[in-house]
Amino acid sequence: MTAIRAENIVRNYGAVQALKGVSLSAEKGELFGLIGPDGAGKTTLIRILVTLLKPDSGSAFVSGYDVVKEFRVIRNITGYMPGRFSLYQDLTVEENLQFFATIFNTTIKENYALIKDIYIQLEPFKDRRAGKLSGGMKQKLALCCALIHRPEVLILDEPTTGVDAVSRREFWELLKSYKKEGITTIVSTPYMDEAGLCERVALIQEGCILDTDTPQAITGRFPRPLFRIRAKPVTAVLEALRSFGNDPLAWIFGQDIHFCNDHLSPEADAIHQYLVNKGLQVESCTPVKAGIEDCFLWMMKKS
Repeated sequence: MTAIRAENIVRNYGAVQALKGVSLSAEKGELFGLIGPDGAGKTTLIRILVTLLKPDSGSAFVSGYDVVKEFRVIRNITGYMPGRFSLYQDLTVEENLQFFATIFNTTIKENYALIKDIYIQLEPFKDRRAGKLSGGMKQKLALCCALIHRPEVLILDEPTTGVDAVSRREFWELLKSYKKEGITTIVSTPYMDEAGLCERVALIQEGCILDTDTPQAITGRFPRPLFRIRAKPVTAVLEALRSFGNDPLAWIFGQDIHFCNDHLSPEADAIHQYLVNKGLQVESCTPVKAGIEDCFLWMMKKS
């Protein structure tokens, strides 16, 4: 059963076209990632799905309900966590949770089992004002408030931005656990490494969907042999590689450079020797399997 469906969504802000005919779907119980950098259109699409914005054209449905015509129903069955912390900072942890439970005509006790694993980490601070919590604890409180009415669909806008690595990992483990509850989870993130934690992802850039599939299927479609190169100075290495072979592509990847060209089977030794001949210091040049970030950069450069 399809839980989320967007069809040819267009949204403009004056002369800026934020979404350019976006279409995607997520199945019931799926953990679906919307992956892209800042300004790609993720937040605009999410705000349309949670009925805070209307599309200029196109249509979107949440659990079969139209986001424009049936927005009141959608707001009752959806849990939403915006990118910016939006709970009441002067209320305590417990008061915030109680407030959101009351809004949805439920109680903390009624749905406590759903938030128990998160709330036990918050309980020692239940009398602390929300504004005084750490970044990770704020996100956990916001997630509790989004879940307290047991929504059919949970939509989270960059929930791990600015959160430490440990809290990020814990947060994703929590999201995975909601599948057994039948909750569909849509998560947007600018972190490419988080794509692999989703069942399926949509890669979005400049208001367009570049690809939608499982992370494994997307990386499996990378069309060329890819090499990981560690050499100095980096700027000179990049410049040299972008002149090596036909249609060369090179980008920085951490401390390394990832490189490919249109040769179906280029030799690592040939690349290594080419850089040495340019007077560059080459530490290593080895084949590497493409990741989501490689695929994203490839699609950006080829679109």
